[in-house]
Amino acid sequence: METDCTPTTNQKNEPAQNPNYNWKDITPEFFESIKDLELGELLHGYFFGLFEAMSAIEIMDPKMDAGMMCNRESNSIKLEDLKLSGLSVSEQISIIDITLACLVSWLEGHSLAQTVFTNLYFQKPYEIKDIPLKAFCICIYKIIESIRDFANRAQVFEEEDFQAALYNYHFFNEISDQRVIGMMREVDESINHILKSNSNCDEESYLALNTRIKFVRLLLQILLSFNRRESHSNLMGETQRLLTTCGLLIPSLIKTVNKGVPNIDHCYYDLGFDPLINQKLLPPTFPRYTKIKTAAEAYLYFDALLTRLKQICKLTNCVSYISALECFIELGHNSHLCIVSRSIMQTLYFPQPNKVFGTQDLGDCLREWAKSFIAPPSLISRLGILTNYQAKDCVHNFFEHCIRPFTGLIQTCGYNKARQRDKLAHLMEEFSALQDESQRIDAFLHSFSSKLDPPKEHLASFSTWIIYHTIRIMIMYLLSGFELELYSAHEYQYIYWYLYQFLYGWLVSTLNRADNVLLGSNSYVDFQKNKTKRNKPKKKKTHPYSQEIVMCHAMQSLTGAYFKTFIGFQLEGKIQTPKHAKFDNERVRYQHRFSAFSAVSVPPPFTYNEFQMTRNQIRDNASADPGILYLNGCELFHQARCLLDTIQQPHSQQVQNLIKVCKTNFVTMKLLASGYMRGPGVSLDFDFTTNSHFPILKLS
Repeated sequence: METDCTPTTNQKNEPAQNPNYNWKDITPEFFESIKDLELGELLHGYFFGLFEAMSAIEIMDPKMDAGMMCNRESNSIKLEDLKLSGLSVSEQISIIDITLACLVSWLEGHSLAQTVFTNLYFQKPYEIKDIPLKAFCICIYKIIESIRDFANRAQVFEEEDFQAALYNYHFFNEISDQRVIGMMREVDESINHILKSNSNCDEESYLALNTRIKFVRLLLQILLSFNRRESHSNLMGETQRLLTTCGLLIPSLIKTVNKGVPNIDHCYYDLGFDPLINQKLLPPTFPRYTKIKTAAEAYLYFDALLTRLKQICKLTNCVSYISALECFIELGHNSHLCIVSRSIMQTLYFPQPNKVFGTQDLGDCLREWAKSFIAPPSLISRLGILTNYQAKDCVHNFFEHCIRPFTGLIQTCGYNKARQRDKLAHLMEEFSALQDESQRIDAFLHSFSSKLDPPKEHLASFSTWIIYHTIRIMIMYLLSGFELELYSAHEYQYIYWYLYQFLYGWLVSTLNRADNVLLGSNSYVDFQKNKTKRNKPKKKKTHPYSQEIVMCHAMQSLTGAYFKTFIGFQLEGKIQTPKHAKFDNERVRYQHRFSAFSAVSVPPPFTYNEFQMTRNQIRDNASADPGILYLNGCELFHQARCLLDTIQQPHSQQVQNLIKVCKTNFVTMKLLASGYMRGPGVSLDFDFTTNSHFPILKLS
């Protein structure tokens, strides 16, 4: 609308108090103007750019226009009219179901003021006369307090994940956690007493209420068991028992949702919920639209949460840093990892700053991991290098500097997927600095190791250890782009090329070096032991990293298969490349995707010219018939599958999914190599449901 704000004047030529707005309808002109815009295009004006477009409010849209909620204010219930006694069992069931659904909405990133605290019973829980509802409200307070404690200690959430603000609500610290659990047990016993003594009561409704009371009590006990500061390994048996018992209640909870008040959507206000009760407490920004889940959806959410917490219990079995890191990465593949499970993972491993399980120093944990990875001479006590105080201080300072980056690597696995990618880019800079320091330390310690009998000649002990982690971070960074759907189909070529040609190749070389050095170190220790023992049978040497090397070779073959396959798709026109615009060509996109690698010195970043040279060479060899590329891809998919079959953990879900991807793509490539499904009308689709990084190729 356009308006003229010029004030009108009266007969005495005195300005009027109220201006006269001359409104003009510009709707026809607006629709006439947008005819020249295609779907998805925006008009960038001098006074209206992207910032203004993102900040604009769409009038009459309930998601953007908070004023649309005001029409429902007349339906709200007043606090003094709240029904504090005489609630029926069905009403209590509905209040519990809606409150738990609000709790789930809070865990998904909405504020407490717009979710849980819309329940007016939380304003005055002590005045509630019905004991089950009173105990439930206080128990929910304790659950919220426990979840906030986990989140604040872990610090792996952003504003889009979790809002910890309490909005001046009072937490009942005067009541201990054990007393609340006792109150819930008393309610459980009283309901059971009613069922036994009164044969005329609605048995199914009372059982449904009792199941909800028991579920909330067990949920609080689970959170408290994870929050204990004692040895977690001794408590996981009790925690797993609670998780199993709580999970068995979920089917009954879903089945008895209908035992609440019928037509729940129409009696939301009658049950004591008011979405606008805390509107004045919200910050002066546009409030987020909050849609509360249904009770059945909320209980399915809790079921998935309990399953994730069972998996997290396995973390206490990880005695080394690398086993814990692998467990974090494996759990992180779950795209539904919520703030509760992510925070519990962190606080379980880091009960105190710079401390791991059992309050062990992280520096000592990293020492053990470095010693087991490549056995640096400076960490082998029999060699006597650490008797020199300079060497001892040098190694000590190095591991002190390692604590922050390695802690950050574990914490990165606790963030959401988008934030993980940002954190990985910053970690590359920190590990690059560790690379420089490790090379200086290796050069300094070599003067001591070269004097040993026999001399130790592996200079790059600590640097090899740091390079191994750096390469893994780079691989995680590239693969995260597939999970976030950042890459266009025409970009898959150089992403898989970088993984195939360099990163997995460097990782194999690093592991081979560590494997050989570790075998040499064991031989030296055996040599020292056997100086006085002769004619002792020699043990067969085992390669400690053989399985990981096989896995890296399999991934290298798999990424190579995708690289050559996508070149064939591009030659046949199945993948469209963007026009050579100034700011949207392949070179610009390549540099943008790999800009984070510029901070890393080893392995060195590889330029777009190197990629173009490799691709042009492959194109020239297959320009006559792209079927050659499909045949190469077929062979590489088969090679990757054969290598994966040799892994000693064939029942691993990740390995099984990769084998399925290789099998399916092998058949597709074989058909394409034979000339089938290669016409111009064939469409190409990428299915990432089996594996989020390596798609199944589908032609139709």
